[in-house]
Amino acid sequence: MREELYRKIKYRLEALCANAEDEYFCVDDGVETEPDDRVIKHIDLWNHNVDFLEQEAPWPRPAVFIEFVPFKWHAIVPGVEYRAQPLINLHVVTDWAEQKDIGEFRLLDKIHEQLAGLEGGSFMEFDIYSSATNHNHEDIVENIETYTCVGFRHLK
Repeated sequence: MREELYRKIKYRLEALCANAEDEYFCVDDGVETEPDDRVIKHIDLWNHNVDFLEQEAPWPRPAVFIEFVPFKWHAIVPGVEYRAQPLINLHVVTDWAEQKDIGEFRLLDKIHEQLAGLEGGSFMEFDIYSSATNHNHEDIVENIETYTCVGFRHLK
């Protein structure tokens, strides 16, 4: 479930683009875009990335780090089928810029438009659960968008 979910989230986020006027659009399958058109510049698994900014090689921003919060599987058919309702945190990291038009929040809405209702073979009902803004960094803003879904694990 986690691998499929990660790949689908990444694919949807990579499709989010913006033109020179900062108008958002999404690319369809097979449509070529310039790397500069992509809104999200870096996507990876979460590893406390913002806690070690001074020690890490810098990554381009906006960046999204995907965190799978620990969750418990519940046996539907013991030894065969399991379900869970995992929480997935998206750490959306942008540069801090004092501005009147705070585009970070508009970006969060566009990310939600891309991800709401996402489904796959091992999960369904992907949707927003909570939101938080982390103000504990000097040069960046970290928004944490928490999503949930119903996950399946089938053993044969």
